[in-house]
Amino acid sequence: MSNNSTYADNDLSEVKQLGMWASIASLGYVFWLVGGMELIERLAYYGVKSSAGLYARAPAAEGGLGITGYQYANILGIWAMIQAFVPMFFGGISDRVGYKESIAASTVIKIIGYLVMALYPSYYGFMIGAILLALGTGIFKPGIQGTLVKATKRENSTMAWGIFYQVVNVGGFLGPLMAVHMRQLAWENLFYACAVVISFNFVLLFAYKEPAKEERLELQRKVKAGEVKQHFLMKAAWIELKKPIVYLYMVVFSGFWFMFNALFDVLPWHIADWVDTSVIVRDLFGEDGTRNGFFQFMLGLNDAGTKVMPEGVVNLNAGLIMLTCFLFAAMSAKARITSAMLLGCVLSIIAITFIGAFNFAWMTLLAVALFSIGEMLISPKKNEFMGNIAPKDKKAMYLGFVMLPQGVGNTLEGFYGMRIYEMFASKENFSRELLAERGMSADKIDAIPTGEGFKALMEFTGESHEALTLLLSQTHNIGMAWYIIGAIGSISAVGIYFYGRWLMTIRK
Repeated sequence: MSNNSTYADNDLSEVKQLGMWASIASLGYVFWLVGGMELIERLAYYGVKSSAGLYARAPAAEGGLGITGYQYANILGIWAMIQAFVPMFFGGISDRVGYKESIAASTVIKIIGYLVMALYPSYYGFMIGAILLALGTGIFKPGIQGTLVKATKRENSTMAWGIFYQVVNVGGFLGPLMAVHMRQLAWENLFYACAVVISFNFVLLFAYKEPAKEERLELQRKVKAGEVKQHFLMKAAWIELKKPIVYLYMVVFSGFWFMFNALFDVLPWHIADWVDTSVIVRDLFGEDGTRNGFFQFMLGLNDAGTKVMPEGVVNLNAGLIMLTCFLFAAMSAKARITSAMLLGCVLSIIAITFIGAFNFAWMTLLAVALFSIGEMLISPKKNEFMGNIAPKDKKAMYLGFVMLPQGVGNTLEGFYGMRIYEMFASKENFSRELLAERGMSADKIDAIPTGEGFKALMEFTGESHEALTLLLSQTHNIGMAWYIIGAIGSISAVGIYFYGRWLMTIRK
């Protein structure tokens, strides 16, 4: 073992894990309670996030924002930046003021955010609402995850994080389905519904008891008595961030999170533009689709039951995680953490490449499924890894650090993911270009409301939706956007590989 003092407070050793059923049996009520809180928070959050891009691109005449991809990219970038970097500082505050208090404060902020989106349906209204959601999420995460670390043991941590991630994705699965049907009634109904949903966390907070609260209060007493010196949070966070094991982790995983978020931010636009999801419904139910309410809800179909909405396709991700994450947690429990994360990154890269190469609906579903397996290998492990190496009095702070590579990747993807799509695969832009080629004047093209370019093209040419979509896809390399996104993920995969090898050397 290395005697380097840099790692004196960080436990880098691998601990023998309990079996699957023994791990499940060892989890206490606090674990399941915070899982329920996260489930509720994710249900509301993904209700909005899964449909945010579709809301942004929908014409104002249809109740949407009617903004460009570039404008939406600005919202996404600011949203991601605040959401990711707030936990770096509020994680430490949660360790000091209490997890229950920080969870309650975050819930109030998020309720306000959803209400702002509902009451002020404009570019700046949605921007402010997104900022409030980002702030609330950034405060919420460290308290929840810090509780989870203190409510589990090293021997059951792999299964605990896997089960937690699976429970959370129940909310991640139901949120988009709620969005599909609420937004078909009216967009503001979706935002009001999310505000109501997350308010249920106040009920669970009444039953919540902070693990190891006595230790936190005793530490505070010692600090006040001068027995223990406690750094200012900014200084304490900086001391930990300077450790190579922490900052190198931040660097190598940023590319993965760029790629990861593109699936949720960019793919709904891609599906709406280029993927004929009615094929899936016809293959499953016949030419007339289905009027069965259960299937319409669970598969994310439109009200007519004839096609899968974009959220429904992407929602296969949350559905698979909800049903199978504990199996992948069990399979990866005995693998080195960095090896499992590397495999997850590689599978996700392959999935992103499939999206670019094939516009066929079933292949898009296959890509989402493959991506989901990669996510199940990497996402629970990142929390386990950071929780394991964190000093005992800095668990929430370190779990806030987990958000840093996500923050870098999410922010860059927010600002540039949609821009890449606009450059290489925007059906709206291609439609306006073709209108110009077919003889429509520049003044008339400029007068077309944002989001209605393809509709105007169909009216001007008299050609069908299917024929024009095929023409535009054949005359443009729309897959290039996804190849660029996959290449960014590939850089991260190389970094993860060398980071894992370096960790093996410092453990010797």
